[in-house]
Amino acid sequence: MEKHDYLRLFETTPVKGRLLFRLYAASVFLGICFICAFRVSHFPTEGKVERWGWIGLFVAELWFSFYGFLTIVVRWNPVSRRTFKDRLSQRYEKNLPGMDIFICTADPTAEPPSLVINTALSLMAYDYPPKKLNIYLSDDGGSELTFYAMLEASRFSKIWLPFCRKFKVEPRSPAAYFGSAVEPLDDPLNHKEWLSVKESFEDMMMRIHSTTKLGKISEDIRKQHKGFREWDVVSSRRDHQTILQILIDGRDPGAVDIEGEHLPTLVYLAREKKPQYHHNFKAGAMNALIRVSSKISNSPIIMNVDCDMYSNNSECVRDAMCFFMDEEKGHEIAYVQHPQHFHNLKRNDIYASSLLIEHEVELPGMDGNGGPLYIGSGCFHRRDALCGKKYSKELKINWEEVNDKTKIEESSIVLEETCKVLVSCTYEQNTQWGKEMGLKYGFPVEDIITGLSIQCKGWRSVYTNPERKGFAGLGPTTLLQSLIQQKRWSEGHLQIFLSKYCSLLHGHKKIPLKLQLSYCPYNMWAANSLPTLYIVAVPSLCLLRGISLFPKISSPWVIPFVYVAFAHRAYSLGEFLWFGGTLKGWCNLQRIWVFKRTTSYLFGFFDTILKLLGLSEQAFALTAKVADEDVSERYEQEVMEFGASSPMFSIIATLALLNLFCLMGSTLKKVIINDTNMAEVLDQFGLQILSCCLLVIINLPVYQALFFRRDNGRLPPSTTYQSMLTALLACAIAVC
Repeated sequence: MEKHDYLRLFETTPVKGRLLFRLYAASVFLGICFICAFRVSHFPTEGKVERWGWIGLFVAELWFSFYGFLTIVVRWNPVSRRTFKDRLSQRYEKNLPGMDIFICTADPTAEPPSLVINTALSLMAYDYPPKKLNIYLSDDGGSELTFYAMLEASRFSKIWLPFCRKFKVEPRSPAAYFGSAVEPLDDPLNHKEWLSVKESFEDMMMRIHSTTKLGKISEDIRKQHKGFREWDVVSSRRDHQTILQILIDGRDPGAVDIEGEHLPTLVYLAREKKPQYHHNFKAGAMNALIRVSSKISNSPIIMNVDCDMYSNNSECVRDAMCFFMDEEKGHEIAYVQHPQHFHNLKRNDIYASSLLIEHEVELPGMDGNGGPLYIGSGCFHRRDALCGKKYSKELKINWEEVNDKTKIEESSIVLEETCKVLVSCTYEQNTQWGKEMGLKYGFPVEDIITGLSIQCKGWRSVYTNPERKGFAGLGPTTLLQSLIQQKRWSEGHLQIFLSKYCSLLHGHKKIPLKLQLSYCPYNMWAANSLPTLYIVAVPSLCLLRGISLFPKISSPWVIPFVYVAFAHRAYSLGEFLWFGGTLKGWCNLQRIWVFKRTTSYLFGFFDTILKLLGLSEQAFALTAKVADEDVSERYEQEVMEFGASSPMFSIIATLALLNLFCLMGSTLKKVIINDTNMAEVLDQFGLQILSCCLLVIINLPVYQALFFRRDNGRLPPSTTYQSMLTALLACAIAVC
């Protein structure tokens, strides 16, 4: 059959609604032009404070106009992808390539072994030939507790995989499935088997929890596998030899489940650690897995997930294959990115962790501009591209022959020993690993720079967002977790923007200009902090001082200000509701928007500057995947969690009180003390009063945490006193 006779394995279509968005963008641009004209033509001629207040606000408005332009570029041409898995099966079912799946974990306390193995089991149970699946776990915690849990998972997989096939289980994480599935009471035989598998799973989890709680492995368990002997010579999690154990060798004819079907290969790796060597965090773990897997299975396709991101769709692996194996465009594709979906989010998403608009609008927009960024998890890679090879038509794979080329002959015992040298502390010295090969080093967001570098080598990437999400993970359950995560992201993005890997420099003449610009809104997250801080604080202080920064309500110049603000928020709300959000969820999004820009992005901005000056070192902040019972209870009730003392909370509380004091003080000063007519006040300061009122409404949960709540999630008294004094001092300076 000729190439042009093939039906495509995927199709790409423009997203509907682009005309409406473009009309909206054009109208907002026109409104911004009028605002700029007002700022220039009505520049205050008297008062130094008035002039600087005006200039500062104008600069902030210009920045947000520029940033808005960049977001419009991202959203201008979104596309949607659709795969045809039936065509894939008809053509390639017997020649589907092998796949190496990487799971990374780093701390058995923050990422419990029970969580890790549910992710592993869900991936082992993919709707894909088991013999062609190879699951690798990188344990940077070097924990024998995690190894024990993986050993338990390898045994349980013998009954779990047949169970998934028979009952067509979704999702295939045992914890997620049994936590939501309904017992099949209509069929006694199936019901008995269902209960038996559930009981086996609960028994396994009980053994793992008991051992984890004990904190050590009993002698009886140690006798069950030779791998436990490795920990006899381990000094600490930061100082140990390489530990590599092939728990299931998928090539072994005896590695079968209870129905006689092959099991996937399952490998545990704790790479060598020495205090004097930098291990490069997750990027280093991924590169170690790339090298080890090249000797054990060497599959042409690699997929990586975080340890909490279990498979929510057993067919998403076939979706990815539709892109890679498409006869016309498949050879151009380096990676297929899925969105990060979180299963523990509440209906109103109190911490705005769903990234709904990013996943539904911005990533499809980047896809239309040349390809989405690599976001670090839920991504399928072409091994050649991830290993640093430039795109070439000569790299096109003959899928009918690839499985024969990747066969490994050595025994598992030999492989365990020969692969250890590949993950020693010194292996990468004087090599291109972390530079031109594998994931890049030197940035907190190694995934972003890695994806950009791959695109700059001529490869394409695609974004797929199936109706049933491919992966489901755990979102932050406290405000501090969310803000710390946002700080790391914003800091890493800004470091990239200020480095030679800036998309406008590194991507020049290598990727389309629209894709270069599409990276910029993310790279400039941290730069939003100062303009946002200005807009949140200065107009309110000027209101208290009696300085007007906006046109009078009775002036025609008020129209562009009102239109731009209303149109922007109305479109944002409509967009959010269209993609399944709620009104309260949108309000939470606006609140977190203010919080993260005035704290996470601010700290990320200054940490980046300090790092450039050599005054700070890179660190990796791990987000905890478990929470205390009372914290979880408040999260279920959608009550915002503060609890701890943090500089971020001090800033949030200070700004909240500042706006409250300015609103109350200006009202008291103008209406009661100065006996000014209320209509005149509203006419002159209407927009500033409205802005201040909105900020007070946004901060209602902060006031509750400061003054009214008595649970452990309230703000500490020390933060309350400190914030009140700072806010009162700022107000006192403003009126002087």
